[in-house]
Amino acid sequence: MVCGGVLEYGRTAETLTCTYCGTVASGHIRCPAGHYVCDRCHDRDALETVTALCRTTTLTDPLAIAELAMAAPGLPMLGCGHAVIAGIALAAALRNHGLAAFAGDETLREIRQRIENQAHGGYCGLTGVCGVVAAVGACVSVLTGATCGTDREQRLTMTAVTRAARAITDLTGPSCCKAYVRAGLAVARDFLAAECGVTLGAGATPVCRDVDRHPHGCRRERCPYYPDPRSGANGGGGER
Repeated sequence: MVCGGVLEYGRTAETLTCTYCGTVASGHIRCPAGHYVCDRCHDRDALETVTALCRTTTLTDPLAIAELAMAAPGLPMLGCGHAVIAGIALAAALRNHGLAAFAGDETLREIRQRIENQAHGGYCGLTGVCGVVAAVGACVSVLTGATCGTDREQRLTMTAVTRAARAITDLTGPSCCKAYVRAGLAVARDFLAAECGVTLGAGATPVCRDVDRHPHGCRRERCPYYPDPRSGANGGGGER
């Protein structure tokens, strides 16, 4: 985002200063020139656009909402902004389905805060936990009223998280935040129908338009969202 250099992913944390806001933090990701961008600055402008979209959309398919969100100008190819997108896209779909627990903008803010407390850049590799998993869990938690110490509510939330993590695990090598959003929301949609009696809208399987943007190399034919060359779909994207 600063100089276009290839990012370096450290195995141990170091003290870094955000090039944009000056925040000093412990981080693992920087470029060879030493540039570091904190999570908040990394996705800030795009997420404001995404949040506005989720406040106003009338769609009930969380994947369709997420696809619109992931096309927001300025959204990086990878990053924890995708976890926020997964969470508030699912929350918006549940609100539009008519669920009172998701009425009002304060619910979007609550879910975003929960996700940002657990989703940090690069931690999918450092701890094995993807922020999209936390996004699914946050929404199921709000729906069920789960808190630490509740019974069936917490079990349902953790079951949804486990299933989302399994689906995302099957898409690794290398990681792709956009694929994780799609897989996580597909699992969440199926889980909500089967376990909570909530049937959200469902459209066609998304087709990725960002194949050429992936800095670590797209999985291409190994990814279920890779465009079928027979369809004439263009998998290319814009700048990284």
